Amino acid sequence: MERRMSVATHWGNYTAVVESGRLVRIEPQPDDPAPSPIGPGMVAAAEDGARVLRPAVRKGWLDGEPRTRGTARGSDAFVEVGWDDALTLVSDELRRVRAQHGDNAVFGGSYGWASAGRFHQAQGQLQRFLALGGGYTDSRNTYSSAALEVVLPHVIGGHPWSFQSRMPVWDEIAEHCELVVAFGGLALKNSQVNPGGRTRHRTRDLQRRCRDAGVRFVNVSPIRSDTADFLDAEWLPVVPNTDTAAMLGIAHTMLVNGWHDEDFLRRCCVGFDRFASYLLGEPDGTPKDAAWAEGITGIGRDTITDLARRIATRRSLIMVNYAVQRADHGEQPIWMSVVLAAMSGSMGRPGCGWGAGYATMDATGVARDHPSVATVPEVPNPVEDFIPVARIADTLLHPGRTIDYDGKRLTLPDLRLVYWCGGNPFHHHQDLHRLTRAWQHPDTVVVHEAWWNTTAKFADIVLPVATGLERDDFGAGFGDPHLVAMPKVREPAGESRTDHRIFADLAARLGYEQEFTESRSEIDWVRHLYEQTRAGFADRVALPDFDEFWRASSTERPLATGPFPGSFEDLRSDPARFPLPTPSGRIEIFSEEIDSFGYDDCAGHPTWYEPAEWLGGDLADRFPLHLISNQPASRLHSQYDNGDHSLGSKVHGREPVTINPEDAARRGITDGAVVRVHNDRGGCLAGAILSDDVMPGVVQLSTGAWWDPVRPGSSGTLDRHGNPNALTADRPCSRLSQGPSAHTALVEVELYTEPVPELLAFTPPDLEHRHGTTGPSRLTTG
Repeated sequence: MERRMSVATHWGNYTAVVESGRLVRIEPQPDDPAPSPIGPGMVAAAEDGARVLRPAVRKGWLDGEPRTRGTARGSDAFVEVGWDDALTLVSDELRRVRAQHGDNAVFGGSYGWASAGRFHQAQGQLQRFLALGGGYTDSRNTYSSAALEVVLPHVIGGHPWSFQSRMPVWDEIAEHCELVVAFGGLALKNSQVNPGGRTRHRTRDLQRRCRDAGVRFVNVSPIRSDTADFLDAEWLPVVPNTDTAAMLGIAHTMLVNGWHDEDFLRRCCVGFDRFASYLLGEPDGTPKDAAWAEGITGIGRDTITDLARRIATRRSLIMVNYAVQRADHGEQPIWMSVVLAAMSGSMGRPGCGWGAGYATMDATGVARDHPSVATVPEVPNPVEDFIPVARIADTLLHPGRTIDYDGKRLTLPDLRLVYWCGGNPFHHHQDLHRLTRAWQHPDTVVVHEAWWNTTAKFADIVLPVATGLERDDFGAGFGDPHLVAMPKVREPAGESRTDHRIFADLAARLGYEQEFTESRSEIDWVRHLYEQTRAGFADRVALPDFDEFWRASSTERPLATGPFPGSFEDLRSDPARFPLPTPSGRIEIFSEEIDSFGYDDCAGHPTWYEPAEWLGGDLADRFPLHLISNQPASRLHSQYDNGDHSLGSKVHGREPVTINPEDAARRGITDGAVVRVHNDRGGCLAGAILSDDVMPGVVQLSTGAWWDPVRPGSSGTLDRHGNPNALTADRPCSRLSQGPSAHTALVEVELYTEPVPELLAFTPPDLEHRHGTTGPSRLTTG
């Protein structure tokens, strides 16, 4: 008998087809115009050989052996144990660490997208559990956009993500805009995803509507395919990490020709005079003119001059993607893009001005809405300590060290227990060899994971968790009006349990089960959160009760319509009446606050700083290719790298690396060859794809391939699978944001002529089973 059940994922909403109790396929929604192909591949992955089926404990940790050589995290075997033993080990270790080292020795800043669902949100469950138990050290900001999140509140004010409701949406761009200049492009592949789900992917058709309306697009990026073919975008290949210099050259051209919007700059901004002095070269003797910019960016001076004229004389929109700020001094292109828009004459006009992150997910630029939908309730964290999210390796390696962060001085805590759920640090962190060294330092690492990915293999205690297909929940995506029922479509694999049940069982051992569960079962929580959501919309729409919603599989809520605080249109109309939430009430082209921090790598106005690694530096003599480690088209970060769609994109089982044919020819590399990508930090194998979509001097290797080191647990070893973070630098953007700088990395590529090693990324570690009477040292035996 066939049953059809709704499924919500971060890459879209689908229908699961279940026959005789077995999940047989996942189908796109029939009215989704651009469904992601990631979804159908979840079926095979749900029961593949990489699933974690039983609780497992690293053998060396269980037996009290030192973390060296074969017993290091990442290289050790695991012992499968029963749930009672596993939960006892975790609860006892939490008690010990808190008692001996304090609550801030527990790290709960677990980072990652986890899976869709309002209740079974892994980080929310973890942090509620840890906060009730005494607290934990948290992390702040995201790997996606840390530099943006820190600098924008200084420049335009408001919450770090408030900009998303203050910039034009695609419908307005189509109606009012004439020219879009996209720094970092508009890669349509990224709009497959949307936090919480997406019933109808709209970005592709909305972009097409803009082009049909006559909007012209300029793609300022090292990669041509960062804009869709149907946009007919003008491609300006730019030397990676030089977007700020390109914008400065445009701004200088506008200034000296009198093309800048003096009225808006005077009424609605502060500090333009000091910035103009820098543009003209008065402090340093170097005018930031088009000729200067050409020498840095590779974009011709005449092209820069013409683009400046078009921006100033047409209704224009300056876009900047998140990728450009995941680099050395990543705050600068974000800040400078706002300044360029303020100079353009289009800031604060309908469908024009400035925006960030378009096409980064299917919500951005689609609708100004974040779901007012209930989720697992937060508990105040008694511990005030936090670390910037990308400084986890620094913290583990150097506890007690002080660092700068957004005008503060932070002391890195001594983390003794790391608890990770719903994410994969061995995917998203830079310089995985350095992370490998750092990961040996804490006493204990506990991981909830459904598959034996790299993070699970580098843990001490691995607790198997149910996937989003194996539990009841409901979903709501950003900018999506649909609430979607997520009934369990298959039983959990092996002995897997939900995160919530694991934490409830641990809370019972630690004496606060009632506070954690509030006496609700999991389906009671799902019902409760839905009814909370329903009550919150009662003054606008009558949503069905939970039982009706569950039977119908979905319902629609109203989207937010504004007004949205911090509007640039309101600012242009009357800056005194509608001030921005900045110290001056206006756009801060010069920030007195940032200037007061005295940072040598982030001045009080947008500034060009030479990157630590770039094609214009001395290191390029040894490593003459710039690595772009952008987001993959075949998965969400590292999620479902073992799914059919991701596996189908591999070349000889390795992640594809795209190289310009000119660069390939010089190295004797042919299409489909296995190559070694390397620098002083490490190396990885990848499958070559030759394409002039990447400019000469650049290679593109997407993130997310499960890291597969030849010598697990040994720093510097070759990665068999093609994870670019074996090559990237664990270097902060600046002292302001401490964000990641993944895109500041030079490499060399060579044909790999040795026997290609066997791929083990999807193979579980060695597993053994012990009965209690054999007496492992950390288990109480009879």
